[in-house]
Amino acid sequence: MPSSASDAAPADLAVVGAGPAGLAAAVTAAGFGLRVVLLDAGERPGGQYYRHPAPGLGAARPEALHHGWAAFASREAALRAHVAAGRITYLPGHHVWTVVPHAAAADGRAWTLHAVAGPEETAAALHARAVLLATGSYERQLPFPGWTLPGVVGAGGAQAMLKSGLVLPGRRVVVAGSGPLLLAVAGSLAAAGARVPAVVEAAAYTGYAGHVPALLRNPGKLAEAATYGSALLHRHVRLLTRHAVTEAHGTDRVEAVTVARIDRNWRPVPGTARRIPCDAVAVGHGLVPQLEPATGLGCATRRAADGTVALVLDDVQQTSVPGIWSAGETGGIGGAGLALIEGEIAAHGIAGRPAPAALVRRRARLRAFAEAMGAAHRPGEGWTGWLRDDTDVCRCEEVPAGRIREAVADLGARDARTVKLLTRSGMGWCQGRMCGPAVAALAGEGTASAGGAPDRRPLSCPVPLRHLAELPPAEG
Repeated sequence: MPSSASDAAPADLAVVGAGPAGLAAAVTAAGFGLRVVLLDAGERPGGQYYRHPAPGLGAARPEALHHGWAAFASREAALRAHVAAGRITYLPGHHVWTVVPHAAAADGRAWTLHAVAGPEETAAALHARAVLLATGSYERQLPFPGWTLPGVVGAGGAQAMLKSGLVLPGRRVVVAGSGPLLLAVAGSLAAAGARVPAVVEAAAYTGYAGHVPALLRNPGKLAEAATYGSALLHRHVRLLTRHAVTEAHGTDRVEAVTVARIDRNWRPVPGTARRIPCDAVAVGHGLVPQLEPATGLGCATRRAADGTVALVLDDVQQTSVPGIWSAGETGGIGGAGLALIEGEIAAHGIAGRPAPAALVRRRARLRAFAEAMGAAHRPGEGWTGWLRDDTDVCRCEEVPAGRIREAVADLGARDARTVKLLTRSGMGWCQGRMCGPAVAALAGEGTASAGGAPDRRPLSCPVPLRHLAELPPAEG
């Protein structure tokens, strides 16, 4: 299905990301007659949510591992039809690292997208009159002693291993962190044959009590939660709310975890610790919007209910920068269903068409639920209390919590950027995606769940120097 970029006239729309939001936007815009280019870092459409098992694994029913597969399948079929008809140019394996104004555009209303393409890391550039950023999100991790042991994986990572590799992270897996993803992950692992001794949820579901209207407007979400809960009960999986994994133990790999009750601010309650034997831990505290291309352009941001930084978007999903739209998790974490709707609404706006009222109402309803969910599971500030000074916070550069605390207490650092300059935290391969929220919390930058101020990065992924050297003078 992949096509090649063209050096012809700018496309009407370039969509960055082929997950639920980007896929919906691309096929809807193409249906309106727009010439669309769809770029994605992955090799197959679907993004992180709709992962596919490798063809060589011979999975007979990959849809069994997904929720809402039919919505994806219909849009994937539409993508194939539009590609065959020449309305969409689909470019898998293209990681867009920057978006800049197109210098050669006479009316100044076009953009140049630069990408690293394929395993050979060749340079690719294309032009478009409008850009929709559907770059998705990545997991939020809050470190704890022992989290670098083999066998400790992200909750979303465990689900990705199952969906794309048909493998389990272990035979006895503790699922921990905060957020509704934990129930889905635990259910998937248990259904695939893993023993899940406990789901350790740091928040309390009573946090939803203040959002009853949003819950009542989304009965489908309540039914989905009930389905996950009943499946865990059937498999005798314990659900421990207001608890957290505060330490992992082991030599060559994780062998057990310490689980402790935590108070309303997520501070461990003395005398409540217990050990749970396991050979794997799947842990995650929700998701963080991936904003580098957008913040590099200067798009305005806001603090979402879950404490992360998200884009400010108008009624048609346009950012504060004219000609740049966004949909999906970049506007606030809300799930695949909301992402699909936002992608369709954005396509209507880009095409200059009013979005159907039913779509707009569904977006409002799902966004209200997402805000309620974010507020209920937002990390409390006291979680840093379970970090010992020798606990590595930045895994890439091996920067322990004690060095970050020293930078704050003795060297005057008051934000994550200053801590980074003094300690190298966030300077490694992941560029702070893994340690950013923790560094921001230790630096006292906002709340413990903040995730730091948005970076304005000129490069959103590693780029060979030869690509930079080959840029035209106006863009170099």
